[in-house]
Amino acid sequence: MTKQTFLQGTLILILAGMITRFLGFINRIIVARLMGEEGIGLYMMALPTLFLVYTLSQIGLPIAISKRVAEAEAKGDLAKVKRILVISLVVTGTLSIVFLVGMILFAPIVAQKFLTDERTLYPLLAISPMVPISAISGVLRGYFQGRQNMKPQSYAQVIEQIVRISCVALLVKLFLPYGVEFAAAGAMISVIIGEFIALLFMMRMFKLKKRIKLRSKFVTYLKSGKQTLQELLSIALPSTGSRLVGSLSNFLEPIVVSQSLAIAGVQTAIATQQYGLLTGYAIPLLFLPTFITHSLAVALVPNISEAEAHNNNKLIHYRIHQAIRISFSSGALATIVLILFSVPILQFMYGNSDASRFLVLMAPFFILLYVSYPLNATLQALDHAKAAMWNNIIGNFVKFALMIVLASNPQFGIMGVAISLVVGVVLVSLLHMATLIKVISFKFPLLDVVKMVTLLVGTWWVGKVLVQMFPSYETNIITFLLLLIILSGIYITFLFVLRFITKDELLQIPYLNRFVS
Repeated sequence: MTKQTFLQGTLILILAGMITRFLGFINRIIVARLMGEEGIGLYMMALPTLFLVYTLSQIGLPIAISKRVAEAEAKGDLAKVKRILVISLVVTGTLSIVFLVGMILFAPIVAQKFLTDERTLYPLLAISPMVPISAISGVLRGYFQGRQNMKPQSYAQVIEQIVRISCVALLVKLFLPYGVEFAAAGAMISVIIGEFIALLFMMRMFKLKKRIKLRSKFVTYLKSGKQTLQELLSIALPSTGSRLVGSLSNFLEPIVVSQSLAIAGVQTAIATQQYGLLTGYAIPLLFLPTFITHSLAVALVPNISEAEAHNNNKLIHYRIHQAIRISFSSGALATIVLILFSVPILQFMYGNSDASRFLVLMAPFFILLYVSYPLNATLQALDHAKAAMWNNIIGNFVKFALMIVLASNPQFGIMGVAISLVVGVVLVSLLHMATLIKVISFKFPLLDVVKMVTLLVGTWWVGKVLVQMFPSYETNIITFLLLLIILSGIYITFLFVLRFITKDELLQIPYLNRFVS
């Protein structure tokens, strides 16, 4: 099985992320046009329940598996790798069956009492088989990540999206005559088919050139796996806690916002419209670069775990520094573009630029969000997942407290919500950095801070000059795209001049190394 370098693995994940996001966008267009707003509403109302059950059934094991497998691989301990797989499959298999049965039994209650639309029962029941499929996929994904082979899961992501797109139109059309709720169920079934085919692919990849026979002495390895289970749970449970904090935060946020804006005297319809502008228009654009930083985070866990197993502290510090540098590089251009061109971007995409004020306010601070992903992954890789969980809890608590205070004040209103989101992002990022400084004495060079400021200021200045050169960019999309291409080219030049990307890093990238060397 081919092992990639840190940058190779990251680039494979980034490429897969770009393809799957594009394919996912096509899938959403197909579903929206076939089912309409009502069908999409039923579809989207059922998904959070699946995500919650999915989180509980996996209990954060994929990240834990990635770390522990990387450590065992570094020491050449194949027996330990097998114990990790055996224990993980038993735990996730058992939990997924329990939650699958629970999801089926409680689906009517969830649909009627919590989602307040009994028609969501059908998509809830249709998506329930996803739980055990995703549980097994998560174990295999963690195994491949631990062995620093990112190709299987990357291929699986693309395969899953292709299969889903191929099935969704057929199934939605097949069930639509019976009602929009059945059409939503058909869309859910297409998700299951895609995930199942992707699972079969990963199982096939596992069997090819495998060094481990899972069925051999399965019970023996299971009985001797108590310590392995404890090692896995020490990472898995805090990771689950962090994800549950995020899920709970997403659940509570619209409730807190609506109640706070009501106190401020904002009418319900206007409050809904304002919240839609913030979360439906601005937030997705702010989160756009995160597929790059998420890929970095995934590749970082096994790499740092391996370095820790070899007591290579120098490499650990270098990887953290490298991840911060690349994360900042990927987010800085997006930040400048969103600040300078918020109006035309929103106008071209949505035909409505009212959310531009949110982008201008939040974009400069959200650059810390892009950096926080690898910082969080580093803490998990260094056995400090509990600290990362508490950082997320503190950040969310402060965010909601500030949200209640500001959003309920008529002088702030919905802008108070935006400010509280910014404070939450900044606080969590700073807490992650402070924790790393405390636990491993991590130091970030002052020179790099100067370079970051120079990159942002220089790119912003070039953007302002280009705006003067292309006055029709706000109304002509071709001119606007040309402006962005020129700005991106100059930005890449800045990255090389300021050494955000080095020759040594380019040499690690296949096909590019022959030109660099």
